[in-house]
Amino acid sequence: MNIHEYQAKELFRSYGVAVPSGVVVDSPEEARRLISEKSGIFSGSSAVYAVKAQIHAGGRGKAGGVKIAKSVSEIPGYVEALLGKTLVTHQTGPEGRLVRKVWIEEGAQIAREFYLSLVLDRSSRRISILASTEGGMEIEEVSAAHPEKILTLSVDPEMGCKSFVGRRVASFLGLPITLYGSFSTLLANLYRFFLDTDCMMVEINPLIQTGDGRLLALDAKVSFDDNALYRQEKILALRDLFEENELEIEASKHRLNYVKLDGSIACMVNGAGLAMATMDVIALAGGTPANFLDVGGGASKETVEQAFRILLGDPEVKGIFVNIFGGIVRCERIAGGIIAAAKDVKLHVPLVVRLQGTNAKEGREMLRESGLDLQVAEELFEGAQKIVQAVKGAK
Repeated sequence: MNIHEYQAKELFRSYGVAVPSGVVVDSPEEARRLISEKSGIFSGSSAVYAVKAQIHAGGRGKAGGVKIAKSVSEIPGYVEALLGKTLVTHQTGPEGRLVRKVWIEEGAQIAREFYLSLVLDRSSRRISILASTEGGMEIEEVSAAHPEKILTLSVDPEMGCKSFVGRRVASFLGLPITLYGSFSTLLANLYRFFLDTDCMMVEINPLIQTGDGRLLALDAKVSFDDNALYRQEKILALRDLFEENELEIEASKHRLNYVKLDGSIACMVNGAGLAMATMDVIALAGGTPANFLDVGGGASKETVEQAFRILLGDPEVKGIFVNIFGGIVRCERIAGGIIAAAKDVKLHVPLVVRLQGTNAKEGREMLRESGLDLQVAEELFEGAQKIVQAVKGAK
């Protein structure tokens, strides 16, 4: 789950990470009222303000989603220009994201910019720290052009983020020795925040050194582990459904792991690894997967029915490939669930089902005798070829 920049900064502040003061507004009138009342950040003497569109995507600056106001009189105009605008960045896709809120914060005197992030490294089962002297740039670009300017450190979970880790990163970034202590504290606080709230990724780009020698998180991007949200009520309350795909929201209600993609062949699979392999094989057969969908190990009739409804809710879907391995649940039970669900939802696109595992032969026979307009496959690539051909033939 992702959250907005202004929400992430409030969380940072609660963990002792310095961020610029700001206010969030959803109308130009609200901005004008705060300015006229000299409320919050407008009660000080700041001469420069950053006006930022709030969407769950990076690259806002390049897309025109960040404006610099050199006086308070410019702020309402920038707010009005951003609200209701659809921002298209490299992370939103061509459809873009609609701006519903704007964050206004005090400007800062920037001496240097850095990149800093903490990410969950599944391969090492540790939290990794990434740091770079090239703050304000896309880290992918830095990695491609100047990999030597990126430091990656894996934190030993038994030791935690000790001060020597902070000093190592501070040294790499070229911070003055006088800032080693404050940087180590900042990094330790971020690490504690990461653990406490079940994060997947925390990114500050840029982290700045101000003209008066302070460290300030000028931006904040945070994502959380969906599987841990049941124990993170305060984090879950920050969820913005407007920023999520409607089908993905519906899938989450039924505990289905669904991610919409841009293709035309929908996939229904039990197991994340098998789902990834299925998408690859569809592409190898000449098709384009429309989604990632893991229905889990049970794959009951109710689960399959909800999955069908979600897949058919995507108007781009031209065919469905069901690829199930019967391990925990026998294949004839899965076949019965598919037959019942397919009849209930009234399928109107080609359907190919591939079953393997316990009692797979019996399950395939049930499907063939069901009277449904579907094809049965035994091998994975065979099934992928059948659905690709069926979709092409249906055009």
